Amino acid sequence: MTVLEQPGAYRPTPPPAWQPRTDPAPLLPDAQPYRLLGTEAAADTDPGLLLSLYAELVRGRRYNAQATALTRQGRLAVYPSSTGQEACEVAAGLVLAEQDWLFPSYRDTLAVIARGVDPAAALTLLRGDWHTGYDPAEHRVAPLSTPLATQLPHAVGLAHAARLKGDDVVALAMVGDGGTSEGDFHEALNFAAVWQAPVVFLVQNNGFAISVPLAKQTAAPSLAHKGVGYGMPGRLVDGNDAVAMHAVLSQAVERARAGGGPTLIEAVTYRMEAHTNADDATRYRTDAEVEAWRAHDPIALVEGELRARGLLTDEVVEQAREAAEQLAGRLRDRLNGDAVLDPMDLFAHVYADQTSQLREQAAQLRAELDAEFEPEEER
Repeated sequence: MTVLEQPGAYRPTPPPAWQPRTDPAPLLPDAQPYRLLGTEAAADTDPGLLLSLYAELVRGRRYNAQATALTRQGRLAVYPSSTGQEACEVAAGLVLAEQDWLFPSYRDTLAVIARGVDPAAALTLLRGDWHTGYDPAEHRVAPLSTPLATQLPHAVGLAHAARLKGDDVVALAMVGDGGTSEGDFHEALNFAAVWQAPVVFLVQNNGFAISVPLAKQTAAPSLAHKGVGYGMPGRLVDGNDAVAMHAVLSQAVERARAGGGPTLIEAVTYRMEAHTNADDATRYRTDAEVEAWRAHDPIALVEGELRARGLLTDEVVEQAREAAEQLAGRLRDRLNGDAVLDPMDLFAHVYADQTSQLREQAAQLRAELDAEFEPEEER
C-alpha cells in the first residue's frame, strides 16, 4: 500500500484551469518588419514630413562623415558612426514633445542633435574632454551612455517618477542589439511593464555587437518578441525606412503618454561602417554583405518617394546639401582647436559638498600643479 492509498491520506485538489493574465497575441510583433516607403500606404505621408526627414538624413550622413574624419585627424578619441542607421536616429529625435526625455547610447549622436543639442557639444564625450558637453536638463537629453544599457533603467526611473508627479512626460530609451544581452535591459523592461511606465524602448538591431552577430546573442525569433515576456507589445520595423520609423515611434510615444505603458521596438538596420575607428569590420563580415545593405540606404529610400511625387527638385537637393556642408564646416572649426582644460575641474562636479578625501586630493593636485609651473628662479 502506497502512502496515498492509506486511509486519511492527503489528496491535493486538482488546480483550476490556468489562464494567462494577459492575452499574449496582441503583444506579439508582426512576422515581417513594418514598412511604408515603397508601398501604397506611403502616399498618405505628409509632404512636409518627408522633406524634413530628407534634410535631416542628409545632414546626419554628412555629420557622420565629418566626425569620422576628425577622428582620423586625432581631434576625436573615438567615433562610433551611425552611417546606415540615420533613419532610426532622426526619427527618434523628431517624435518627442519638448517636455519628453531622450536617453541615448554612445552611437546616438544624430538623435541628440536632432533633439536640438549643439552638434559640437554632442561630441565632447567622444573627444575625452568631459563626461558630457551639454546640460541634460536644458534639452531633456541624458548624457550619451558608453556602458551598455545602463541608460535604460535611468529612463524607466525618470518616466515612473514623472508619472507619480502627474507630469506629462515620455522617455525614449535607445540601445543596440548588443545591449539587449545586458542585465540592465531585462531589469528596465521588467520594471517598466510592472509599473506601466511611459517609456519607449528602441533597439537598433544593426547586425553586430562589435563583431558578434545577433545569432550568437539570442535564439529569440526577433528582439521584438522579447516584449511579450515582460507584458508589453513588441514592434518590428524596417529601421532604414524613415517614414515607418517615425510612424511606429510616434504611435508608441502617444500610447505611453495616454497611459498605455511601455513598448519595445526593434528597428532592423545595418551598421555600414566599422563599430568604431578602432575596429576592423572586414574580419567578421564580407564586402558583399555590406553592398547588399547599401542598396537599402535610408536616404535613397526617401529620395525615391520624393522623386515619385515630384518633390525632389534641384533646389531641395541643393538646400539639403548646403545645410549639411555648413554643419560640417562649423564642426571642423569648433573641434580643430585644442580644448583648454583645467585639471582641478576633476573635483568640481563630483559632490555638492566635497568629502574630506576629495579636499585632500584636490589640495595635493594643486600643490603639484603650482610646483610644476613655478618659475625656476623661485624654486
